[in-house]
Amino acid sequence: MTVVDWSRWQFALTAIYHWLFVPLTLGLSVIVAVMESLYLKTKSEKWLAATKFWMTLFGINFAIGVATGIILEFEFGTNWSNYSWFVGDIFGAPLAIEGLLAFFMEATFVAVMFFGWGKVSPGFHLAATWLTAIGASISALWILVANAWMQNPVGMEFDPAQMRNVMDNFWALFSGTAIFKFLHSVFSGWALAGVFVVGVSAWFFYKKRNTAFATRSIKVGAWIGLIGLLLTMYTGDGSAVEVTKTQPMKLAAMEGLYNGSKSQAICAVGIVNPDKRWDNDEKPYLLDISIPYGLSILAKHDPNAYVQGITDIVKGIDVNEKGDTINTVGYAERIKLGKLSHEALRRYDLARTSRDEAGMREAEKELREYYPYFGYGYFDSVDEAIPPVGVTFYSFRVMVGLGTYFLLYFLVALLAVYKGDWFARHRWMQWVAMLSVPFMWVCSEAGWVVAEVGRQPWTVQDLLPTKAAISEISSSSVITTFWMFAGIFTVLLVAEVSIMLRQISKKSYLNLETDNAH
Repeated sequence: MTVVDWSRWQFALTAIYHWLFVPLTLGLSVIVAVMESLYLKTKSEKWLAATKFWMTLFGINFAIGVATGIILEFEFGTNWSNYSWFVGDIFGAPLAIEGLLAFFMEATFVAVMFFGWGKVSPGFHLAATWLTAIGASISALWILVANAWMQNPVGMEFDPAQMRNVMDNFWALFSGTAIFKFLHSVFSGWALAGVFVVGVSAWFFYKKRNTAFATRSIKVGAWIGLIGLLLTMYTGDGSAVEVTKTQPMKLAAMEGLYNGSKSQAICAVGIVNPDKRWDNDEKPYLLDISIPYGLSILAKHDPNAYVQGITDIVKGIDVNEKGDTINTVGYAERIKLGKLSHEALRRYDLARTSRDEAGMREAEKELREYYPYFGYGYFDSVDEAIPPVGVTFYSFRVMVGLGTYFLLYFLVALLAVYKGDWFARHRWMQWVAMLSVPFMWVCSEAGWVVAEVGRQPWTVQDLLPTKAAISEISSSSVITTFWMFAGIFTVLLVAEVSIMLRQISKKSYLNLETDNAH
């Protein structure tokens, strides 16, 4: 493995661990705020007890999430310095705003939220709780705007004098890609927190203690989770349309689609053929169960629409709205044009050094003409520009399959808690609720695998591949820090889970159901 591979693995490790904490923070903060609102409305100490219990679990998770997030941002400078130089003016702006605005907002109000009981008015405390939840979402907004820009680079131009990209339209960063990515991620956090609350509440039913407290918690958690999941599905549909427009190769990899067609079916369940390549005649699937018209509807909301496959994109074949086959710029041509843009940049630099104004203008004109394909100039083969199909394909189905399961999960949980004492009477329901909790994290992580593996080999779509974005460091340095971070993150995860389980276990022996419960 090269330094590129190890740097990618290290960043993936950090991101995966970080995302274990972020969605629970996003969702649990909203659930806590709703519970405190119910306390302020009813003046019942039962809702106060529920608020403080879930707030404690939120605080444990919030602290660990901050620690992993800081390391993640540092890695842009340590492992990906070429990337940071090439797009730092654009990528750094939303990260700076996140740090200055959202993070300090969270830090301020989370202090009031935890230590303000009895020191500030109930109304002010509730406002602080809601502002903590809002601050967490605003923090996610700026991070996801930065990530979405990597997937769909807009609002910038390349400055050959600096040999880097500079921002020319800040508001362009709020593209459709960014909006849908933000909403999809935040609402998925609501769904994850809902599953977490229902699962933990099922533990109280299992121990046959604080069942009234557990019932109240399930009602709030399941409703927030269901709303979040439905909105996640809706925004996921919007994200699919955006991916079709800006990252058609990712969409093709998600579906294991090599040769597209009109009225394209979608593979609901399948096994991809590992021997299939874009330039051979092997079958794409060893097994598949497809839904007619499904991919055309998902990608373009038109059952008769044409959807490109991997081979079509590589060869530069598309079909326009009139149904006519047209030629686009294939990958071999993109590589050629990308190398021409590199050569133009070299000539610009030589002309600038020799103060040849005419040479600079001529080279810059050619550079701007070919710059949309700049990133392809780093490749020597079209195969380098195709993402890992198998990982992307299976991750997408894990995400969708588990998401469908959790829709049923929330509906059954709400039916059980409103229509009788199902949770108290049925042991299997308690076990299903508890065992489903880790699978919600699998679903959430699978979504990020689709988003990030599916866009490979790019750090910035079409402009900068991963192999050109790394720092000049040795593989041994990255290997050392990889295993160091793996150990630290694992210890943090074990510590968080242990502390949470201790808190939950302790509360299961306390009375949280009387009007005097604190």
